[in-house]
Amino acid sequence: MTATYKNAQKLLAETKSRGLMIATAESCTGGLIAASLAAVPGASASLERGFVTYSNEAKTEMLGVPADLIQRLGAVSRDVAIAMAEGAIAKSRADISVAVTGIAGPDGGTPEKPVGLVHLAAAGRNGATIHEEQRFGDLGRHEIQLATVLAAFDLLKRVMD
Repeated sequence: MTATYKNAQKLLAETKSRGLMIATAESCTGGLIAASLAAVPGASASLERGFVTYSNEAKTEMLGVPADLIQRLGAVSRDVAIAMAEGAIAKSRADISVAVTGIAGPDGGTPEKPVGLVHLAAAGRNGATIHEEQRFGDLGRHEIQLATVLAAFDLLKRVMD
């Protein structure tokens, strides 16, 4: 059993016991957070929906992220991650959401935004929103995505408290 699966099980047990539903808004992970949750039997008790918003247009159309925000700050930014998490709450029936946007590589990095930079945000229907910036380094695309999934699970636990 992988660490990702074990963490997904623990998170889903906690959300189920509290009667909470989750929505995910994913860019650099391409749905891996939702898929990791859905791999656990009984996930439907807590997984409400997932948004895969890989393109900037998808972030705007599906989550309501302002296009000018993306143009000003870039998709990989604190403000865009927060707008994605809050958009996932607004566009779903979930109680809590998590959003991730980053550079998984191997291309796309710059000195200011290197490969391995990921912005994560979690939001609650109660109005609580938290942000975290991770700099995983150039571990490889899959490893960055897996590390992001685990960080997203941790952020969801924090927004529940």
